[in-house]
Amino acid sequence: MYFKISKKDFLDSLSIVSRAISLNSPLPALQGIKLNVKNDKLLLTASDMDISIQSIIEKTDDNNLVIEETGDIILDSKYILDMIRKIDSDIIEIETVDGLLLKISGDQVNFELNGINSDNYPLLDFSKPEEKFIIKADLLKEIVNQTCFATSDKETRPVLTGVNMNHEGNKLVCVATDSYRLAQKTVYMDEEHNFNITVPSKTLNEVARIVAGDKEIEVAVSDKKILFDLDNTIIQTRLIDGVYPETTKLIPTSFNYELVVDAKSILNAIDRASFIKNDGVSIVKCDLSSNEVIVTSKSLEVESVEKIYPISYEGENLSISFKGSYVYDAVRALNAFQIKICFGGEMKPFVLTAVDNNDVIQLVLPIRTYA
Repeated sequence: MYFKISKKDFLDSLSIVSRAISLNSPLPALQGIKLNVKNDKLLLTASDMDISIQSIIEKTDDNNLVIEETGDIILDSKYILDMIRKIDSDIIEIETVDGLLLKISGDQVNFELNGINSDNYPLLDFSKPEEKFIIKADLLKEIVNQTCFATSDKETRPVLTGVNMNHEGNKLVCVATDSYRLAQKTVYMDEEHNFNITVPSKTLNEVARIVAGDKEIEVAVSDKKILFDLDNTIIQTRLIDGVYPETTKLIPTSFNYELVVDAKSILNAIDRASFIKNDGVSIVKCDLSSNEVIVTSKSLEVESVEKIYPISYEGENLSISFKGSYVYDAVRALNAFQIKICFGGEMKPFVLTAVDNNDVIQLVLPIRTYA
């Protein structure tokens, strides 16, 4: 193979596909990036067999792609990325010499890299399932940012490491929970569909990092995989097997207390209280009344006490404790100026929403304290 290309475009594509690589893979081929040079384009592919990413570079005036000879090779991901980054040249040349030896050239530097035969790379199916819908990139990022943080990082219950997407009619409900907190976002789509899938949070986070602006993304879904078509990048992943818990029954609908507060005030207060930890966990206590909210956190060595003032409060006085990071994450995900927090009691789950929007619901379980 032999081609020339803009360093920036080639490096951008390498950086995107490398997100799918697991350096701990038992297959050496999967620790690399497969480069397929065709007559009119380059295909870069990487996978850990759960998530797979393919980037397509077609000839344009901007990327200065010139293909002299086609071919395929697998490249060590770490070395090829470092080599391309370190070449101080706008245009780079890449060619194979002596079979699997790759020569990479810039204005004043040459690198050589031993590749792997592309026949060793697993066959990946990037075909699109029949069930498809279109979503704007900024809306997809919202879904990810407002739900993924609440997924579990423990593999004991794999289904909780993903976001459940339940599409009925034109309503898409996205839910994440780790059993101690829950995040739910409801989106009303232009098209009607019917599917219920659980997508790994890792994949959704990678998609959110790559997409930008208000571009339209085509999403294709089957009972085995989900595929995101982002112009010249395709990201697909296996779905998580298992039945997702019936979370609608977990969200309370009646409450005895309601607090409306400035989001920035409570966010900053919890942030200041959360540096105090017991056994690595920050427990924050809130004493609520109609006049003030006292935010307290303490350990054997230090104590933090801060007052914030509610916009409104309904109900009797209430004391409730919770994991500081859970409420901090929930408030930040709501992305609102004012938030409403509804409580059922000191040991009942409480719900956070934006004052002017109920499309996003955050739920947190309180913690029993004895001080």
